[in-house]
Amino acid sequence: MTDLRASGAVTGTGDRSQPRAALPALCATQITSWGIVYYAFPVLNPQITASTGWSTTATTAAFSGALLVSAATGIPVGRILDRRGPRAVMTTGSVLGVTAVLAVAHAPNLITFSAAWLLAGVAMAATFYQPAFAALTRWWGEDRVRALTIVTLAGGLASTVFAPLTAALAEHLNWRTTYAILAAFLALVTIPAHALALRGPWPPAPSPPSQQVTSSGSVARSRPFLMLAAALTLNSFAMYAVVISLVPLLLARGASPTAAAWALGLGGAGQTLGRTLYGTLASRTGVTTRTVTLITLGGATTAAFAVVSGPFPLLVGIAIMAGMVRGNLTLLQATAVTDRWGAAHYGRLSGLLAAPATIASSLAPFAGAALARPLGGYPGLFTLLALVSTLGAFAAFASMSRHKLQLVAGH
Repeated sequence: MTDLRASGAVTGTGDRSQPRAALPALCATQITSWGIVYYAFPVLNPQITASTGWSTTATTAAFSGALLVSAATGIPVGRILDRRGPRAVMTTGSVLGVTAVLAVAHAPNLITFSAAWLLAGVAMAATFYQPAFAALTRWWGEDRVRALTIVTLAGGLASTVFAPLTAALAEHLNWRTTYAILAAFLALVTIPAHALALRGPWPPAPSPPSQQVTSSGSVARSRPFLMLAAALTLNSFAMYAVVISLVPLLLARGASPTAAAWALGLGGAGQTLGRTLYGTLASRTGVTTRTVTLITLGGATTAAFAVVSGPFPLLVGIAIMAGMVRGNLTLLQATAVTDRWGAAHYGRLSGLLAAPATIASSLAPFAGAALARPLGGYPGLFTLLALVSTLGAFAAFASMSRHKLQLVAGH
């Protein structure tokens, strides 16, 4: 059987010419981009709906629209990344992100608010994890897990830093002014970092070994790829519905807005803690074991939210455990393509793999808000989400089992 780890298909070895500033820059920009463009919304949304009269369902639908656009945009962005690298993509995405957040802050009506979020979706596709992962996978090659872990450790702090910060600003300012201040900070950090730190030469893609499928189209149409996509899609729906619905769940159980924001933020700290363990987990387990285990654990923490009503410190502890699982799942998805099909078409394949998962995560906020009432409240919603995670674990097992059988047959 072909040793993928020894081949350039997985490692992306060769003349990578790593730009020294790229890794610290991506750490800073992932914290800031996720913190402002994504995590500020669940903190500010109660104030937005209260001050404008727009329904929670309508505002979360606008936010979901951003994630849908991100999913659709991620595929062409992946192709551009494979050919040209991350600098122009991520710098342009930063400019669009700042513009979108300012447009959200000044939106006079729900239509403009929704349009601003659609623009934010394009920025997400060009600045969030997928382009950063593509850059690190190509530049760092066989050392990619270390680089990916470092940048996701930083990204995991996004909610830890920006959820409480956003809540603190919102206590003294209205939501529009809060968003305007956050947009200025987004511009200050991300635009120069992406423009100046990602200037290293973009190395050619490694060639896959002859025994493996070389066409990205063939991989994308294969049953293992489709089953893996299904597993990650179900998991993403459940995971992101939990993230966006956590604050309303805690508010319904008597927590203050500030306390709920802190719980969300500490969940981000859990992500960072979990990611420090991924390297050890990856070295000691196969892809089947860790994929099924992590998705199952995600469902277990979601079920815990459904049945545990307090005390509040216990709910915070569950939030931290859920964050630890989420952190590992992020790295699992970041390495999913290279662990199975190599790095030659990483940008396109990861974009295709992420697209349905991102669509599911984009529908999750809207679906969560819409389903909470007919399900009898947020505990009922979290019970349903735990079941969705269980289905994802079954799909992951089917995907990995078929993939391993395919490799053995081609030995």
